[in-house]
Amino acid sequence: MTTEGTFKRSGIPVPVNFSGCEFGDTYFVDYRNGSDSNRGLTPTTAFKKLSKAYDKATSNQNDAIIIDGDSTVTETAMIAWAKNRIHTFGANGPMPLAGYGCGAKISLGVTTAAGDTATIRVTGIRNTFNGLKVLNSNTLATALHCVEEAGEYTRWNHCEIYKSSLLTTDLTAELLMNGDSSQFYGCTIGDLVNERGASAKERPCVKLDRETVTGKVCRDGYFQNCRLLHKAAHVDACHVYGHNATDVERSLVFRDCEFWNCVLAAATIADAVNFAAAQTEGEVLLINPAGMNVTAIAGSTLNVYVSSGTAQTTAGISEEIAA
Repeated sequence: MTTEGTFKRSGIPVPVNFSGCEFGDTYFVDYRNGSDSNRGLTPTTAFKKLSKAYDKATSNQNDAIIIDGDSTVTETAMIAWAKNRIHTFGANGPMPLAGYGCGAKISLGVTTAAGDTATIRVTGIRNTFNGLKVLNSNTLATALHCVEEAGEYTRWNHCEIYKSSLLTTDLTAELLMNGDSSQFYGCTIGDLVNERGASAKERPCVKLDRETVTGKVCRDGYFQNCRLLHKAAHVDACHVYGHNATDVERSLVFRDCEFWNCVLAAATIADAVNFAAAQTEGEVLLINPAGMNVTAIAGSTLNVYVSSGTAQTTAGISEEIAA
């Protein structure tokens, strides 16, 4: 954080963690003081909502959106993020390394449109989201997710993803993972506060369900240093769940991730990572996973492999979870 860059048009010096966006325009969002009738080009003429800044941004220009971290940006409909190469930053100091407690928050409350299935649905290419908290409290029956990641090479850096509604609804999740080469670094997904899940109902933090977003599948997905948090009401709840045999294409990696079930939970989770059927089009690799209040880190004979100091057949060789 010792060097600065200057965003195009705004002329405002910014810390190095915003660098790389100097080629595009910059838009500012301030829910407390902004207005969507503003131009959004400076902090004093900021937009009120993220959706307005997204509408103004130009695809493939490496535009930046900076969100003030002093209040929650409340959206009235899902943001369908189909543009490419837009970079969104939370202005709440250096990005939290654990992706927890971000001051810049984006929320979706109760709506009536069946298409509001998430707070943000990403289908564009090479977008980045940095230091944000994304929330969804929508009780609409179709609002099953907080984030629907179905883009290509999206990067989520030190973000928090939290869904506080539909806690016992089957196949509800904080994150729907349908992305191609999408990456999550230092993110927190889920929470230890709200008890969720029910008998014979999978209520994961991360859901893998091929083509929930039409034509999209989790392909070469990657999570590093992420915290997946749960407070399970039943052993059937899990941290990661795939509904079909083809939910993972090629690879899905969790490196140095925590699969945490709150000690105050009603149940110990049976399998932190589980699928309804063995994967036939890809493998899942867990590198140095840490499980808390779970019986097993993953279900058996599902094409899920673990590499750690205690689960290896030969040094450096990953071992499939066997029955």
